[in-house]
Amino acid sequence: MGSLARKPDSLERYQADLPHLTQKLRRGSRKITGPRQAILEALRRQSHPVSIKELFDTLTQGDCDLATVYRAMHLLEGMSMVKRFDFGDRVARFELLSDGDDGHHHHLVCTQCAEVVEISDCSMQEQEAQIATRNGFTHVTHKLEFFGICSACRAL
Repeated sequence: MGSLARKPDSLERYQADLPHLTQKLRRGSRKITGPRQAILEALRRQSHPVSIKELFDTLTQGDCDLATVYRAMHLLEGMSMVKRFDFGDRVARFELLSDGDDGHHHHLVCTQCAEVVEISDCSMQEQEAQIATRNGFTHVTHKLEFFGICSACRAL
């Protein structure tokens, strides 16, 4: 996808968390290797969910190979340090989670230029509880993304 955006205060949240992220890796009996450090740094600089290829392209040549990025993202996802998003184009995108953040939020995606806007409020929680109760489920969650045409593309 193309130009992606997030609320400005979100990036600041991630920059403060790098020491906690490396500590979390260590607590998980994982080494802080050079490639993992580079990947965490690159993720920390992102202001939006990125694909593995997009992330790899931001790394300095020689930091690591693409297979290492795939393995690291799998590890970070398994440790709940990143969250995977799917915007319907069969490309997994990942976003760094700050300590204690479950990453639950939604996105508004432009279908023409692929701009992404983070939507932090979620009005689905009450409806989620009703659906769970009505159907006898527990631990119900949801994924919801919105798609449309942004003002810049509309102006063209």
